[in-house]
Amino acid sequence: MFKKAVEAKAQQRLSGADRKKLKRTIRDRFPRASDTDIDALLPPKAEITVSKFQNRVHVYGVEGGFPLFFDVDGRGSEIYPTVFALWKLPEMLPYFMLKGGEVSRFVIGGADLMFPGISVAAEGLPLFSAGEPWAVKVPGNPAPIAVGSTTMSSAEALKAGLRGKALRIMHFYRDLLWQGHYVPNSGFLEDVVLEDPSFLASNQPSESSEGATCESDVQQSCVNNENTEGSIDVNGAISDACAASMQNDSENAAKEITTDASDLKSTANVDAAKLDIELLSLSIEDVDSHLDRCLLQALHTTVKDKDLPMPGSTSNHVLPCRPSGITLDIKKSSHKKLSKWLQAKSSTGLITVKEDKYKKEAMLISVNRGHPEYLQFKPEKRPVEKVVQAGDSAASESRSQKALEVVEVYKSSVHVNPIFASVGADTGKLYSASEATDIVFKYIEKENLVKQTNKATVVLDATLCDALFKGAIKKGSTYPTEIHKKDLGATFINRMQAHHMVTRGGESVVRKGVLKTVQIVTERRQGNKKVTKVSGLETFLIDPEALASELQKKFACSTTVAELP
Repeated sequence: MFKKAVEAKAQQRLSGADRKKLKRTIRDRFPRASDTDIDALLPPKAEITVSKFQNRVHVYGVEGGFPLFFDVDGRGSEIYPTVFALWKLPEMLPYFMLKGGEVSRFVIGGADLMFPGISVAAEGLPLFSAGEPWAVKVPGNPAPIAVGSTTMSSAEALKAGLRGKALRIMHFYRDLLWQGHYVPNSGFLEDVVLEDPSFLASNQPSESSEGATCESDVQQSCVNNENTEGSIDVNGAISDACAASMQNDSENAAKEITTDASDLKSTANVDAAKLDIELLSLSIEDVDSHLDRCLLQALHTTVKDKDLPMPGSTSNHVLPCRPSGITLDIKKSSHKKLSKWLQAKSSTGLITVKEDKYKKEAMLISVNRGHPEYLQFKPEKRPVEKVVQAGDSAASESRSQKALEVVEVYKSSVHVNPIFASVGADTGKLYSASEATDIVFKYIEKENLVKQTNKATVVLDATLCDALFKGAIKKGSTYPTEIHKKDLGATFINRMQAHHMVTRGGESVVRKGVLKTVQIVTERRQGNKKVTKVSGLETFLIDPEALASELQKKFACSTTVAELP
């Protein structure tokens, strides 16, 4: 389903009516999920977005977060949870348990699940009908690794002798949806998920022999495949070698892209006069030579065959390979234009370049790794961003002091004020989620509301019932008389006023409401000219003027700062 990348046609926020319709569809299709479970995935006060793709697939998620559900045909009849949603609610779907790691390798490779690979319990095959959504798990790990649709009913499967295809896999761990290709502006998604502490903490490797076999298989696969950026075994543990590689990649990416305001101001003035002098001293032949060496360095180190074809304007391959202290401008070369330079290298047989007739852009199709120039070139081994890492201690200390910190806090509201007053808590103070939960449990302990026959259940008195449900229950409906402890904290926090605190260095600000993400939108103007709009930087205490100045130099483009209407 998600084996090929598809361009998004549109991305938009859901209206209130569409949000209710989506939750109603999810509730009807997945009866195992309660209203509390659905609200945990799609919080009532969060913005929900839908990304629509050319293959009719609709992907739903919380704005700025991971994809949670996808609709195969865009009509709402075939909606499935992603592995991200299933990692949060593993019991949302019934599941097939695999026999071991040998089978899991094929499933996370994109193959459909066959009946011989399913571990059947002693009580027999569970009942199911054709076309039902089911998940796939491995022994010893509650986190599903794939989701799909049954191809036949349990009765038909028994009649066939448990042979043939059991599950048509729609989405699996490490497919393009998981990697973020189906979520606009989310090239960081793979790094974030691999190091997501909530997933790693709740899914430690199993002690069982089957889990150990599965772990060793996936770890061996990670070691043998040099093109794999990072690997996580199906028991939820990242292999040490691949995790280290993944961490290095994410750190380098962070140093390249994510910089705070102090970095932007400090790097803008570093040896500017010196660089201008060196740039002026380069002749046309020197620029041509540097460009050729940078291309060969990139072909040896960062351009992999699995990434082809790629746009010729991709700047994170050739530009990082330029020598330290030298700025290369294609306009200073004999070719004057990027497309002409690529065509010139294509005419030598080193690479194959073809123009995209729709985007009017040169595309790198293939690399001739048997070309004499490629074979004779010896790539340099040099540390990435050595200049940044070798900065003086004062600059490093300044950057560490200006690290960004974002904290979600909550304030008492009119609904929960009686609870705070009863335990003597300050209603004007800001509380973290754990502190707010402690307050409601202090009230329960004070009023002795724990059910004696079931310690996991809390009996609701009039004050607590009004605090949790007054105004949230439809007229004519009966108010609940008790609530499970695991649902109490989230319900209580949802009745409070959400705030967020952003701190950068010595500067700190508290704002009401949920944290708004940075919005990045690309528009096409005047034919093939593209304009990228970035908004919402002030939320994270980033100076737009300083960022615009840095981006202008980094991407060799014009930038403008304007007030939003």
